[in-house]
Order: sequence, then C-alpha cells, then structure tokens
Amino acid sequence: MQIYWTKINKIIDETPEVKTYFLDCPEGFTWEEGAHTHFALEGFNAGDKPNRSLIRHMSISTLPHENAIGITTRIKDECSEFKTILKNLEVGNEVALFKTHSNVPLRREDKNVYLLSSGVGLATFRPLIMDYLERADNVTHIHSLNIDSSRDFLFPSIFETTADKKFTSQFVDNRKDYYDKVKNLAIDKDGLFYVVGSDEFLVQNIEVLLEQGIKPEQIKLDKHEQQLPEFLSLV
Repeated sequence: MQIYWTKINKIIDETPEVKTYFLDCPEGFTWEEGAHTHFALEGFNAGDKPNRSLIRHMSISTLPHENAIGITTRIKDECSEFKTILKNLEVGNEVALFKTHSNVPLRREDKNVYLLSSGVGLATFRPLIMDYLERADNVTHIHSLNIDSSRDFLFPSIFETTADKKFTSQFVDNRKDYYDKVKNLAIDKDGLFYVVGSDEFLVQNIEVLLEQGIKPEQIKLDKHEQQLPEFLSLV
C-alpha cells in the first residue's frame, strides 16, 4: 500500500461548520470524479498498528485539473479527536492519503441522473457536476436534491439550476419535503439514483426508491462492491 504524504496549501470556510482543506497533489497521485480516500493525520502509523482514530474515509471534492485535492468536512464545536486535531491544523501541516478509489463515477448511459445527498455529502457530488458541466455527453439531465437542516447549503454557485445545461438543483431543510421530492423523482423508472450520506440515510432512501419501483441496479452508493448487498437487499 502506497501512502502519499502531502501538505495543506489552503483552508476555506464553506459555511460556519464546514471547511475545505486543499492539499498539494503528490507526484503519482491520481483520482476521478466520485473518488474517496483514506485521510490520515500525523502519527497514525507511528505504532505497530495504524491508529484508526486518526484515519477517516473522505470524499475528494475537486477534480484533478483544479490542481488541488479538496477534502470538505463538517466540524462542529463538540467533535471527535480526529476532527479536533483537524480543526487546529494550519497551512503547511502534513497529512497522509492512501487507498483512493471511486465507487460513484458519473455513468454516461443516456439516462437522467439523480443525486440524492444529506448535508456535506454534497461534496462527493461536486466533482460529478463539474465534470458534467464541462462535458455533458451521454447524460440526459442531472437533478441534485440535498437536505440540510442547518440551511447553510454547500457550494451554491455550483449547485445552481442551469436550464441550458440540463442541470437542476434543489435544497430542502426537512425530511418530509425531502422524501416527498424523492418519490416524485422516482416517477422516472429508468433513471440512475446516486445516494450519499450516513448509513441510516442510505437505508431510508433505498427503502423509498425500492417502494417506488426503482430496481437495485439503478441505485448507486459510495460503498465498496462487497458492501452493496447489505444495503440493496432490503426487500
């Protein structure tokens, strides 16, 4: 396993609780839209075994041509040891990346694509939208639906309805409105439904989609292939 050590070159406050850490691109490090990586803090491999409390599975919120690896995450006032350390890091500090992979690249199958997310899960979808807006080949339309009770919706300049690009974006702040809209989207029995969020959020969305007649193979999750059956075999 190759570990890429790299430095933080910029930190941006996206909202009062969400930050994006921009990292230098190490030589040989590659990724595609929808990628996630293992993001580790200094000292995670200092002992005989990796210190898992210093490692998190994170989505990459940028594309390679942006020349930085973006890690977008929510950090609340009361948070874990990992987030506490992360909150205090500064430009120039080192972090490690390893086991980078994409479970949810944009599928170009001449179908409508629906991106369903909760809160900062939107960071996973930012590169897919960027990629689509630059090249819309073989995608009929993309619709993004995000629920965030904080009302501080992420990336508003990117997640903005653009009719001529066949991209629509909706934000809601409560579950009832969210699931009503998911049911309406599921009228499209041929669409592809990407879901990103907590495991509980995934399960709830899958149940609604399956109830509406969407097939398991139409539902795309940011999970390893071997994990999919435990989520997609709910009925």
